[in-house]
Amino acid sequence: MSYSTRGTYRRLGLLYRYLIVATKRLSQKQLMILLAVVVGLAAGFATYLFEGLLVLVRTGLTSWLAIDTASPLYLVYPIIGVILATLFVRYWVRDDISEGVTRVLYAMSKKGSRIKPHNCYTSVVASATTIGFGGSVGPEAPIVLTGSAIGSNIGQFMRLNYRDITLLLCCGAAGALSAVFKAPITGVVFVLEILMLDITVSSIIPLLISTVTATSLMFFLNGFEPVFSIEIKTFSLHNIPFYVVLGTLCGFMSYYFTRINTAIGGAFARLRTLGRKWLVGGVVIGLLIFIFPPLYGEGYEAMVDLMHGNIDALFDNSMFFSYRHIGWLVALYLVATLFFKVVAMAATTAAGGVGGTFAPSLFVGAFTGASAAFILDTYFGFDVPIVSFTLVGMAGVMSGVMKAPLTSIFLIAELTNGYSLFVPLMLTSAVSFGISYYFEPYSIYTKKLYQSGELLTHNKDRSVLVFLDLKRLMETDFHPVTMDTTLGDVVRLISSVRRNIFPVVSRDGVLLGVVQLDDLRADMFDPAKYDTKIDAYMIPPPDVVYPNEQMGSVLDAFEQSKAWMLPVIDSDRHYLGFISKSRILAAYRDQLVAISEE
Repeated sequence: MSYSTRGTYRRLGLLYRYLIVATKRLSQKQLMILLAVVVGLAAGFATYLFEGLLVLVRTGLTSWLAIDTASPLYLVYPIIGVILATLFVRYWVRDDISEGVTRVLYAMSKKGSRIKPHNCYTSVVASATTIGFGGSVGPEAPIVLTGSAIGSNIGQFMRLNYRDITLLLCCGAAGALSAVFKAPITGVVFVLEILMLDITVSSIIPLLISTVTATSLMFFLNGFEPVFSIEIKTFSLHNIPFYVVLGTLCGFMSYYFTRINTAIGGAFARLRTLGRKWLVGGVVIGLLIFIFPPLYGEGYEAMVDLMHGNIDALFDNSMFFSYRHIGWLVALYLVATLFFKVVAMAATTAAGGVGGTFAPSLFVGAFTGASAAFILDTYFGFDVPIVSFTLVGMAGVMSGVMKAPLTSIFLIAELTNGYSLFVPLMLTSAVSFGISYYFEPYSIYTKKLYQSGELLTHNKDRSVLVFLDLKRLMETDFHPVTMDTTLGDVVRLISSVRRNIFPVVSRDGVLLGVVQLDDLRADMFDPAKYDTKIDAYMIPPPDVVYPNEQMGSVLDAFEQSKAWMLPVIDSDRHYLGFISKSRILAAYRDQLVAISEE
């Protein structure tokens, strides 16, 4: 290392120590408010850079294409973006950065809210490449991961505890989402409803400050206009039954969204090689975007066209451009685009692209509402407002897919300044949520974590269990015996060990049973029985535990077996140690105090 480099590190070290000393003068609440401002500014600026990069890539690739013909470039653009993103992740990042919100939830559940530093920028680069080249995914989940990573790393840099790092992580997520949509309320509600941060005075104030800071920065950089600047009329009471119908459609579309995404992800997982995934993904995404150009990228331009009632614009760059005035073909085009968006999105992520499901859920909702309104108006003669139905449909599908009705309601209201739609937004979101919850109670973000037992929830009793590590709580100071061991051997062991239970193992370490001291008491003082083999006293264990088992299921095993001590074995039934119920409860109490302390 050169002298200048050593000098730079020395100066950075001095600056870091000065920063730590300076912040020690602040109270804990003052420090968190100051850091919330820093996190909000950083998350907002990261969002601004991300949006600029995305526009730069997409404009450079598509702005010069003729709108009245289908361009063959749509066949190859998406897979080029997926390949570039995959290579970037594999050879530069060397980490999993897909499914941004799920990664954030996983970090909160299993990593002590610690996110690796590279996530402060890698999701931005990979997602902008994927979406800019036409990958049919959304930018919100990657930017939420970016904001969360910024908050987490600032917390780690300041040597904060788990609770404060988690709060800054949530401040980063809320700030980033608020900046994307210029919607501060949505950012706060998103954290409370999806990331499931507990609401306390000490947490809500930094959260509000972070979102206001990030949103204000975006106002300064991008202006005060809402993301979707449209004029919305107050809803009519006679349309309420139609909003109930729309909510029902959105509920079933939400279920379709989740199931198709899971099915396509599973199908791609069975493609063993990366080349096959690229080939299949390229064919699927390319053909869909070539036939239905609104599927290109996140699809916000198509949503804006729907909100303005400009359905003709959806046929730009399409082979159906000259047929855009034929009613039945327009209806079919809208419905087909709606269903194929989920396929294109799932294929993009499964093939290796980086992006989220946030924008696709809004897209599907917009087309669900617009399709319903167009069909009702054109073929049934009803006067249903297509703009309002488009917006309310966005909230409906998002509510069902993400299991977040409040986030969806406030998002649409803030996106459009459409507070006059609160009643239909609430009604449609509630109906959609109820139907989708009946079929699938977990959101698209939490289902995988739930299946693996790694989901952090509002239930603090269960969430504390997530942080308990079975391997650390396992006790290994028991003395295993073999089938050849006699009662006399065990009696001699008792004088030198403190345990009252002995695992019986085979010569290769496989657990065969256990021997309890209570079962030996009747014979242990009778020397005439000392030659009795220990298997005469052996009993099968009431249950067994595996080292990678979640603590919730371990406690269920204790409850069902009524035991206070259970053996731990590996997948081949080799004995590893014992886990005691009392030790779990003691660790649970300590962990509960640690994360609940204010």
